[in-house]
Amino acid sequence: MKSYRFLHIILYTLLSIVIFFTLYTNVRPETLDVKLLEISDQTIYAPNTYEDEVATVSKREEAYDNVQDVYTLRKEYSDNQVKLVTSIFDSILDVKEGKITKSDEEGDEGEKEASESLSLDEQVEVLKENLTPEIAEKISEEALKNLLTASVEDVELSKDAVVTAVNKVMNEEIPVEQLNKAKDNMAEDLQVSSLPTAVLNAATEIGRFAIIPNYIYDREATLEKRKQAADSVQPVQIKQGTIIVEENELISREVYRKLELVGLLKDKEPYKPFVGLAIMILLILGALVSYFERQDRPFEGKNKSLLLYCLIFAITIALMKIISLFQQIDYTHTGYIVPASMGAILVKLLLNERLAILTSIIFAICGSVIFNEGITGTFNFPVGIYYLIGCLAGILFLGKHNLRSKILQAGLFVALINIIVITSLLLIQNSTATNFEIGSYFVMAGVSGLSASVLTIGFMPFFETGFNILSTMKLIELSNPNHPLLRKILTEAPGTYHHSVMVANLSEAACEAIGANGLLARVGAYYHDIGKTKRPRYFIENQMHIDNPHDKLSPQLSKNIIINHATDGAEMLRKHKMPKEFIDIAEQHHGTSLLKFFYYKAKEKGDQLTEEEFRYPGPKPQTKEIAVISIADSVEAAVRSMANPSPEKIVKLVKSIISDRLQDGQLDQCDLTLKELDIVATTLCETLKGIFHSRIEYPEITKQKVKQA
Repeated sequence: MKSYRFLHIILYTLLSIVIFFTLYTNVRPETLDVKLLEISDQTIYAPNTYEDEVATVSKREEAYDNVQDVYTLRKEYSDNQVKLVTSIFDSILDVKEGKITKSDEEGDEGEKEASESLSLDEQVEVLKENLTPEIAEKISEEALKNLLTASVEDVELSKDAVVTAVNKVMNEEIPVEQLNKAKDNMAEDLQVSSLPTAVLNAATEIGRFAIIPNYIYDREATLEKRKQAADSVQPVQIKQGTIIVEENELISREVYRKLELVGLLKDKEPYKPFVGLAIMILLILGALVSYFERQDRPFEGKNKSLLLYCLIFAITIALMKIISLFQQIDYTHTGYIVPASMGAILVKLLLNERLAILTSIIFAICGSVIFNEGITGTFNFPVGIYYLIGCLAGILFLGKHNLRSKILQAGLFVALINIIVITSLLLIQNSTATNFEIGSYFVMAGVSGLSASVLTIGFMPFFETGFNILSTMKLIELSNPNHPLLRKILTEAPGTYHHSVMVANLSEAACEAIGANGLLARVGAYYHDIGKTKRPRYFIENQMHIDNPHDKLSPQLSKNIIINHATDGAEMLRKHKMPKEFIDIAEQHHGTSLLKFFYYKAKEKGDQLTEEEFRYPGPKPQTKEIAVISIADSVEAAVRSMANPSPEKIVKLVKSIISDRLQDGQLDQCDLTLKELDIVATTLCETLKGIFHSRIEYPEITKQKVKQA
């Protein structure tokens, strides 16, 4: 199944289905079987915030209707009425002074009669002809006669008095309902003048006529103000957690309408929450796909990693869902006991730290939805924050320390962080929880952290064995010198053991420098020459105070013994069920390189042979780590054989070996670049210079050498 090309698509689909059905019941709005005009048997709260459009429209209409009419003071009316009064008095003066005569109605040839020859009635008639019909109708003839018979000085004085009074009164607001009062005020102002009674009465009549309403209803301003009042009304909202109807209260039509609005009636199945959940799942899958599909690995590697991730995710989500069922016992804080950090720690240890951080965010989102029982919203944000910080704490605490003892310490650290987070949340929310409740929260937080570490330790062997995972923890355990195979090398081939340790140091430094897995290179190098334990004395590093057996063997036989250590080592590792990566290192660390010493020795004897007979069976190194171990293996052996290794000689030797490997095609099947090879060469040289540095001789040793000489 690991090599099935479309398995990852199936896994993504299954993962989305698991998330959907796990969260389905938690996002599905609660529906109630209530009927109109019945008594409610429970207190019903609004599950979310909704806009009440009907109430909003009603409130806006009310605001529109409550706006009073807008009136505007028309100041230009004052000027117009002053001009009107002035024109009336000017017409009177003109008639009195003969500037206006009787109209020639018989024709142009008739002469105009002088005003002095006109009678009073005729003057009134002439005056009315020069005034507008409205003025002539409103002002009595008696008033006109009084002014026409008065002296010019009195008319002038009355004119000024009326103009002043009209101007004063008209500059104030005069609504229609206060018109008579304004006219009375104008008449009172004229009473202070010293005009004759007849003239004063006539002037008062003209002044009262001139006073008109100047505080006028403004239709456009009124409409604009009403519109602004309606627009300023905020939408009426039924806030989340608002009580719609209390227990034993009648479900009126208004209450029933609100229940229908918030989607609590059974006859109305909402679809928006499910669409929103589907979109959220797509976003989660998008993040996971962007991680897994960008990895430059074959389908087998992707499928294995994704399958492992899906199992860890499903186990963690299942734990959340099972524990959430206990919310039904009216205890809404059971989410604090969920060991959510277990999933994040497992992902960190078995897969990748970046993926573990992403998983922490996903767990926080899912947990805040799963544990939403007893709250008025869909998301229980305190629980989400609690899970997120707890998961991140476990990931960051482990760092590069992946020993099993560190997992337990990480659980204790997560428990401490959980308690701190709960304390923070309680203080932020200004909670009134009792001491018993706070104590129970702290106990659950501690249990959550400890159970996460225990479950992690329990699940690790199953995942490592079932998926054949070479985790960092497993590598560290395999690097233990007390491992049976390492003990075998140390006791049966001590020279090979020391050589392997040196190669491990060189390989780890070089791999770390180019971004490869340094720990894998180190531990793999410990086992790369395990095959030499089958015939240890045939390898020069183990020949202490004995003759070289190869001196008595033919080159072909010696070649077979040397070459077989690679295949023998791979077979021994398979027998002990060691990781495949170690088996590949043992098989490939010599590639198909040529055993030059025995090849040329055979050529000197005149044997008819080919280079292929004296080459390792391979295959060539397939990964960066194996290629680096291959180079480090040759470099360490070559430098050890040098009499006086100086820094210059070491640099020259390292570059020569790498160049020889390139020309021989031994690095063709791994993805090492020339730039990375240059970094490897530099790192190997620096490490070797530190190992083979020059030392001063102690005086006793110097004296002993002189004495011997």
